[in-house]
Amino acid sequence: MDRRVAVAKLLAARNGALVVTGLGSPSYDVHAAGDVAGNYYLWGAMGGAALVGLGIAQAQPGKRVMVITGDGEQLMAFGAMATIAVAAPRNLDIIVLDNQHFGETGMQQSHTGKGINLAAIAAACGFTQARELRDLGEVDALCADLLQPSTGPRLFVLKIKAENLPRSLPPRDATFIKTRFRAHLGLATC
Repeated sequence: MDRRVAVAKLLAARNGALVVTGLGSPSYDVHAAGDVAGNYYLWGAMGGAALVGLGIAQAQPGKRVMVITGDGEQLMAFGAMATIAVAAPRNLDIIVLDNQHFGETGMQQSHTGKGINLAAIAAACGFTQARELRDLGEVDALCADLLQPSTGPRLFVLKIKAENLPRSLPPRDATFIKTRFRAHLGLATC
């Protein structure tokens, strides 16, 4: 599946959802689809996207939060799935872009390329929904599903092509990103 097309579809249907991006390619993909104040890009926080998403979901229970991250980052934050399942936020969706490789460090095969199934692990942890998607038609259906209320966290693994695309670099200034995101939420920025 083409990662940029899939991410663009998800963001076109975000309906006001706050978006947290994982390190590297997921940030480039989200930025390529359009930079908005409701995007919170992480730099240098390998393994942090899902838990940052959890914190935002808990702090903003009236808003949907969508984490878009990669298989390498989600593997690094393996325990985050258990923590998120126990916290059981109803407004958190995690989208894992799984190319079965560590794209930022040279395209070495990741654990998901050796049989580790992140959707099955999330389901075993207690996520309300967890499944793998393999084509863009399934992403279209997922866009509709994400607009429906949930009783707990959801995780969806998008099996994407292993490729290094041109980088679309979002802002790298962490203070700017934080301040813009807080302003988007109507919170104090000082």
